[in-house]
Amino acid sequence: MKSFSLKDLKYLILYAVVLIFAFIYIKDILNIVGYIIKLFMPFIIGLAIAFVLNVLVNVIEKKWLKNWKVSTTTKRAVGLIIALTIIIGFIVFLLFLIIPNLQNTIAIFADNIPIYNENLQALLNSWGIDANIINEVVEALKALGDSASSYIQENSNQVLETTLGIATNVVTGFINITIGLVFAIYFLAQKEKISGQVANLMKAYLPNKVNQKITDIALLSNKIFSNFVGGQCIEALIIGFLCFLGMLILRLPYASTISVLVGFTALIPVFGAFIGTIIGAFLIFMISPLQALIFVIFILVLQQLEGNLIYPKVVGKSVGLPGIWVLVAVTIGASINGILGMLLSVPIVSIIYSIVATNVRYRLKEKETKNKKAQA
Repeated sequence: MKSFSLKDLKYLILYAVVLIFAFIYIKDILNIVGYIIKLFMPFIIGLAIAFVLNVLVNVIEKKWLKNWKVSTTTKRAVGLIIALTIIIGFIVFLLFLIIPNLQNTIAIFADNIPIYNENLQALLNSWGIDANIINEVVEALKALGDSASSYIQENSNQVLETTLGIATNVVTGFINITIGLVFAIYFLAQKEKISGQVANLMKAYLPNKVNQKITDIALLSNKIFSNFVGGQCIEALIIGFLCFLGMLILRLPYASTISVLVGFTALIPVFGAFIGTIIGAFLIFMISPLQALIFVIFILVLQQLEGNLIYPKVVGKSVGLPGIWVLVAVTIGASINGILGMLLSVPIVSIIYSIVATNVRYRLKEKETKNKKAQA
């Protein structure tokens, strides 16, 4: 049995002191960490954009521009321009597809307000509700609106501060995304040089064994994240096509617009299609509440198909993660950090799964070798 040395005791005491310090000053430590993350948020966003953009740039360089005899720098610049053009073009296409239909829906709603009012009163009357009661409810709603207006006027300073706070957060977010995008472009333009610098830094300051482990994990992470992004795009295309096909069969309005929107929001794992469902249901509801209800039921069925069959098979296979663990990862990720947690949970769990599986295989092989030697 290994003896307990003075050096081990020193490390144990130091470890205990660090734990106690962290426990006592946990709030201050979290505030400092939060401040550091906020300070570097543009660059964190930039790295995230660079990673996603890098998947598309690699496809363009290795497949579309494979036979183009130019320098690597020129090919990279052209690849970046094409990738950015594709992404910006798709966003503009999506906006031009949704905004006119949204305007048309609002116009229909405005024109049909008298009809909605008559139908509502007829429905309430059919339920035996007296017209006086209806008028009282209308007056109560009007009084509630007047009270809200008075409150806003009397507390205008607080309302102004809240509005300014929201506006500041929006502007800050826009600035962070803009800086992040510029940083991502610079990072991708010089990714080989930056990778070489990081590799040299690790070689200089880390032991060879640690350096090799970090390199292996980084390569594995890059492969899994790249496959994840590709799998998400394939899954979004499938869910968008199925939505379009189902809406055509059910004869629902705005089939192309809503299907593109549902497919786009499906990039958020498992639960993303619900975001498109809310907007789609609103658009259809203004034309026909019954059709809106049919649409919601259809999406719920489609969502179950996507969450339990399509997503685990397509995305789970692309990242090498069994379907059951995909569902576990998304559920836990959603509970920890909402949409961002859902986006990151599958590739992170897949990396952990791959590392653990590799380590288990290595240990089993090692034990098998030892057993053979012992038997010999």
